[in-house]
Amino acid sequence: MRSLSVVLNPLLFLLLFGYCPSATIRPKEGWQVYSSAQDADGRCICTVVAPEQNLCSRDAKGRQLRQLLEKVQNMSQSIEVLNLRTQRDFQYIMRMESQIKGLRSKFRQIESDRKTLVNKNFQELKGKMESLQPLIPVLEQYKTDARLIIQFKEEIRNLSAVLMGIQEEMGAYDYEELQKRVLNLENRLRNCMSKLTCGKLMKITGPQTVKTSGTRFGAWMTDPQASPKNNRVWYMDSYTNNKIVKEYKSIADFVAGVESRTYNLPFKWAGTDHVVYNGSLYYNKMQSNIVVRYSFETGRVVTQRALESAGFHNVYPYTWGGFSDIDLMADELGLWAVYATNQNAGNIVISQLNPDTLQILNTWDTEYSKRNAGESFMICGTLYITNSHLTGAKVYYAYSTKTSTYEYTDIPFHNQYFHMSMLDYNARDRALYGWNNGHQVLFNVTLFHIIKTEDDS
Repeated sequence: MRSLSVVLNPLLFLLLFGYCPSATIRPKEGWQVYSSAQDADGRCICTVVAPEQNLCSRDAKGRQLRQLLEKVQNMSQSIEVLNLRTQRDFQYIMRMESQIKGLRSKFRQIESDRKTLVNKNFQELKGKMESLQPLIPVLEQYKTDARLIIQFKEEIRNLSAVLMGIQEEMGAYDYEELQKRVLNLENRLRNCMSKLTCGKLMKITGPQTVKTSGTRFGAWMTDPQASPKNNRVWYMDSYTNNKIVKEYKSIADFVAGVESRTYNLPFKWAGTDHVVYNGSLYYNKMQSNIVVRYSFETGRVVTQRALESAGFHNVYPYTWGGFSDIDLMADELGLWAVYATNQNAGNIVISQLNPDTLQILNTWDTEYSKRNAGESFMICGTLYITNSHLTGAKVYYAYSTKTSTYEYTDIPFHNQYFHMSMLDYNARDRALYGWNNGHQVLFNVTLFHIIKTEDDS
């Protein structure tokens, strides 16, 4: 079995580095997607090698065309200067023509009367010759211009040949062929990303402050199951005595405060650990251990179910309190509930829920005290727990539901505004959404992936 281990940061960004083939990598045809890796900032990189005669060569031809265009412009300017000078000299020669005719008549007169008029005509002839002296450099310039014109003709002939060659070469890549190549690349990239669905948390960077609004406590989220074009944001301010959910069509509208819709829930919520999953809001009904599923499409409660034995109303909250006994979350594997029970001595219990019926599909008991946890979130079936909600917090404990084992970790993150009352992972965005003391923030995550090759068994 062969596998390739790479470290990736799967936030929204996918960086494509297309580069011209070198002596070591020379793809013969088509786009080639190689292994993935992590850059200095921890972002996901898929290395893409373009074919030899494609975008890179097209860039070279573009530069060559620009150079040729500059040469044509320079030649055009030179020809224009030559044309102006030729017109000037032509006017001068026209004026000289009458003087030459007068000189011819003087020669004839001298021939007929050599003796009497020799002296007088000689002086006149001398004056005529002096007036014709400037014509000599003009004629010399004509010789130079004639050679320049011949040179220009040769340059234009060579330029035409080069342009014809470039046109024939670029004509081989018509729009339809380029479109096919782009679609093939997109398919390869999607295939690359499909192998990166799950991984182990290695690092948290950020945060990026998206907005500052509301009270110190609250929740904001997007739907990890929504299509890429659906970027709606839901906003739930405060941890108690509220049942108003605000909806925004996009992050930009959220930042600008442009609401698209407001929902008045039938029951008030408890805590800040709600989640939107596949078009429904899942939240803890106030002063109860009941989980409510509310459909945004119908504006009604679809179902509600109690988490048996789960503590509520600050019996087993996170370290900051706020009725955060029951934490609902989603990851690549589905919908989860994190809570604590007396039977498990107040330690965290993990239950995977059926998103439609809210029935418990499976449950895992951990040995980590719920009251000692600052916040928690699920990534690929592993629960990550922070040791505090204050400055200096870090991801301290991880429990894998796949292997039913745990490990202590040491993954710090920057609690920029000193008090974290919500921290949830979004599998689509591959980011952590946080409510940081009245600031809505995003954290970038770096995951460790195993990418299996096609012949792995």
